[in-house]
Amino acid sequence: MTENKRLEPGDTAPAFSLLNDRGETVSLADYAGKRVIVYFYPRANTPGCTTEACDFTERFDEFTGAGVEVVGISPDTPEKLAAFRADHDLAVTLLSDPTKETMTAWGAFGEKKNYGKTVQGVIRSTFLVDPDGTIAQAQYNVRASGHVGRILRDWGI
Repeated sequence: MTENKRLEPGDTAPAFSLLNDRGETVSLADYAGKRVIVYFYPRANTPGCTTEACDFTERFDEFTGAGVEVVGISPDTPEKLAAFRADHDLAVTLLSDPTKETMTAWGAFGEKKNYGKTVQGVIRSTFLVDPDGTIAQAQYNVRASGHVGRILRDWGI
């Protein structure tokens, strides 16, 4: 297995166009001129991913009040994402990346440790993209629990 490419502050955010949970195409370009959090998670309706999505939803007004949009990306199908949204009344935009091309471009898919073994998989990661399309903040291998609160505190949102 090879070392993952990691994005750093100042890098240009890789473009994407993915389907949302309603089957509509959403692109990073749709957020041009705005700050946007893009976060990657392994699978809808699993404990950690649900915690993270619900935490973003619970604090959603704080993000939007600060002019920050929130987008979550997983390899789930749009249908699974629709069920995830309905099951938890989620406010964030949910996008489907079944090929994992976007995840790979952002360094959010690749080699990771899972129960002491090195495997290929989704790396729970969160990014803040500035209005000019550059990465302002990048965090890899984040813990779902408490993550949203740390973002709000540490990233000055």
